[in-house]
Amino acid sequence: MAARDNRKKLILNAFIESCSGHQSPGLWQHPDDRSSGFNDIEHWVDLAKLLEKAKIHGIFIADVLGGYDVYEDSLDPAIRSAAQWPVNEPLAVVVAMTAATNSIGVGATVATTYEQPYHLARRLSTIDHLSKGRFGWNIVTGYLDSAARNLIGKEQPLHADRYTVAEEYMKVMYKLFQASWRDDAVVRDVKRSMYSDPARIRTIDHDGEFYKVPGPHICQPSPQRTPLLLQAGTSKSGRLFAAQHAEAIFVLGHSPSVAKDNIAEIRSTAKERFGRDPNNLKFLALFCPVIGRTEEEAQAKFEDYIQYGSKEGALALFGGWTGMDLGPYGDDEELRHTESNAIKAAVESLSKAAPGVEKWTKRLGATVVGTPAQVADEMQRWVDEADVDGFNMPYAIFPSSFEDICNLLVPELQSRGMFHGITGGTYRENFYGKAGQKQPLEEHVAAKYRWRAGVPKSEATFPV
Repeated sequence: MAARDNRKKLILNAFIESCSGHQSPGLWQHPDDRSSGFNDIEHWVDLAKLLEKAKIHGIFIADVLGGYDVYEDSLDPAIRSAAQWPVNEPLAVVVAMTAATNSIGVGATVATTYEQPYHLARRLSTIDHLSKGRFGWNIVTGYLDSAARNLIGKEQPLHADRYTVAEEYMKVMYKLFQASWRDDAVVRDVKRSMYSDPARIRTIDHDGEFYKVPGPHICQPSPQRTPLLLQAGTSKSGRLFAAQHAEAIFVLGHSPSVAKDNIAEIRSTAKERFGRDPNNLKFLALFCPVIGRTEEEAQAKFEDYIQYGSKEGALALFGGWTGMDLGPYGDDEELRHTESNAIKAAVESLSKAAPGVEKWTKRLGATVVGTPAQVADEMQRWVDEADVDGFNMPYAIFPSSFEDICNLLVPELQSRGMFHGITGGTYRENFYGKAGQKQPLEEHVAAKYRWRAGVPKSEATFPV
């Protein structure tokens, strides 16, 4: 039992999107599903209250800026099946959720490719103020050509080029968040009739290859200054980006063996290239359990759910995520037998890393079905084998899946000493379990930009 006391205390995020069904296409048809309520603010407020009561750390709101139109070269399958269509803007609900709660954090996805940094910095700082520091930014570069066609009038830039731009983007954001205002720039001095001290605010004068932003930031420093930084890329470019910038990294995979090498590489790169403690990068695996009080109950739920699943919707999502149209494949045709090197490499790596999987086809998926104890055992396996720090948990049906997590799984995790949850404070304080850690850790690149209280403008330097 003593060994358990030294185990990681899991970080748990709920994973959701402002749409119906999110990652469970077709299950909006289930009679108990209420995910179509995403247009109502009560939908979001009630979810935040439910999750906070169970001490869940945060709610991660995914987003896309275009439709999934790769499968059958058409948007129609996504439209029919509600495969992340329609979808609303994520930032709009964050303040309502945090106003109705006291501790839970909320992260939202915003793509660097389609936002000017000066404008985005104001929006994110505003939300961090209004949420009292309980906001996180999931940094993405985008992946849908359908979004690019609407936003920039052409296909999106190449993957590596998007990350090159994102690197400069982050420099601009750090300068605005951290370097433009001194910690104590707002003085509210009635005697001098001075609200903010001009000597404690400066332009950033960024003149780069992609952005020219003189500044200064239009917002005063928010509680976290820089929101908690989340990131999901595990490509070569994405891994390097995460090693430098991310505080939380979302990872995918049907088994720990799929994710462990990426996690190890990012931790190593963070330490060797950027001087970060590799344990301060927190990896959250995608994990969607179906939970019952008994095995029979869990299996019955699963069988009930899958009868509503939409194959068309799943293929629409897969096409958008990978850029590959599986329409020409037969249901049982092995995906690795394809002339596409990209899909061949991806599917072979999954197949080899998943014991018991003979071949990957259009039919094959994966989830965890069982009692709270069985699900907790599987979570511990991910920790032991892949070195994850927690889980990003979507729903099968809404809100029942989250109710099962809160009412059945969390007590099991707590009984094992695997989960303590939130105790108050900012998203970053709860995330790291460190009271007072509102701003990025000193080892993080963002800290190098911070203009601290008492430092004269002439002595306050920051990376260019």
